[in-house]
Amino acid sequence: MTKALLIENGTILTMDAERRILEDGYVLVENGRIAAIGAGTPGAFPAAERIDATGMVVIPGLIDTHAHAGHMLTKGLGDDSEDWMNVTGRIYAEAADPEFWAAEAALSAAERIRCGTTTACLLFGGGPDIMRTEAAEAAEAHLAAIAAMGVREILAVGPNRPSAESVYRAHEDGSYKEIVVSPTEQLTVSAALIDAWAGRDDRLRLAISLPVFNAVELEDAQVLDLCRAARRLAREKGVLLVQDGHRDGSVAANDASLDLFDGHSLLAHCVDLTEADRAVLKRTGAKVAHNPSALMSVSARCPAPELMAEGVTVSLGTDAAAPDRSFDMFRNMFQAHRYHARHFRDDTVLPPLQLLEMATIEGARALSMEGEIGSLEAGKRADILLVNMRQPHLWPPVDPVQRLARFANGADVDTTIVGGRVLMRGRKLTGHDEGAILDRAEKAFRLAMQRAGLA
Repeated sequence: MTKALLIENGTILTMDAERRILEDGYVLVENGRIAAIGAGTPGAFPAAERIDATGMVVIPGLIDTHAHAGHMLTKGLGDDSEDWMNVTGRIYAEAADPEFWAAEAALSAAERIRCGTTTACLLFGGGPDIMRTEAAEAAEAHLAAIAAMGVREILAVGPNRPSAESVYRAHEDGSYKEIVVSPTEQLTVSAALIDAWAGRDDRLRLAISLPVFNAVELEDAQVLDLCRAARRLAREKGVLLVQDGHRDGSVAANDASLDLFDGHSLLAHCVDLTEADRAVLKRTGAKVAHNPSALMSVSARCPAPELMAEGVTVSLGTDAAAPDRSFDMFRNMFQAHRYHARHFRDDTVLPPLQLLEMATIEGARALSMEGEIGSLEAGKRADILLVNMRQPHLWPPVDPVQRLARFANGADVDTTIVGGRVLMRGRKLTGHDEGAILDRAEKAFRLAMQRAGLA
């Protein structure tokens, strides 16, 4: 049980249904949830730890709806994006042990804490054929490290494509053995992980990931069987079904062949969508994770403003943390505006409040967690940021929403709170040695590079 907190004297952006802004406001936190919120003097709470938010804006924790575990330790590798993907796949399959995944998870969580991302949905691996679910140990190590860091996370685990055998190396005592695994076996491991972590930590959830298959691939009976099995597992366990890379007719093709989507489906990227794709999103309630800084957004476009106008839930994701992007959601808010304003040649597209919604309450809705997080309201979990606005690039003190969406960055976050627990105060992590996290990550990185023959 966390101690009571009283945040006072701040400008509160509630992101509630009325989008209230409370000047000189307060938030009272008890037992990890928001107990009261209002403007003016809160009264006496002698048992509460008081946090003076003078000069700060208090907002809900930011929500990143699409990223990848592992990528924190592959930044700077490869000469271009294709080379980076090859190197990353090699490291994940051949060189990463449970300590790699634990050290990378702690580093990833530290960056998220420092830039105000309190909740993230991560795929456990990258690409369609390097999901590390040949056994449970790597995911267990990742989840244990995330639990220790205190952030909120949904980890998506699942199978590779059935087109080829997946071979991984399990390292021990300076040697390794090769493990060959089928997609069906990966689903079995994923189901066991979901069961093992159910109820263990209220900040951590699991989801089922599934590769994206196009219309031609969906003619393969093996592919159809795998998709049906993944869909069935996600629905039986009551977890999200997450897919990475929808584009150009794939949404409609999967709907027609499999009835794959519902309101607990989260589809990343969704670029160059057809009219049929958009109709399926609207009809099924499937949610979209838009990643304006991702490579897929360079080669094609997600029609995020159009989808939102049609009633589709569109959230923001970073696709982080490599090869060329970070976990900074403020950066992604700015990029999303420029991305679509340039397309329409209209800078009124995606106004500041809508961008902040995509990074908070719409992100919560995309994760089916809008009843718990995404806004500052009594009864919700206390995931809260204090952003220091008394800085030259955030001055003068007018329109806090515009200043956050247009000018702020992750380094402006002074305090990060998750579930009522203060994880960072005054830009310093609480309860964790940042230097030790960096040293541990460097050691794991160098060992992985050596094993992969890349040192």
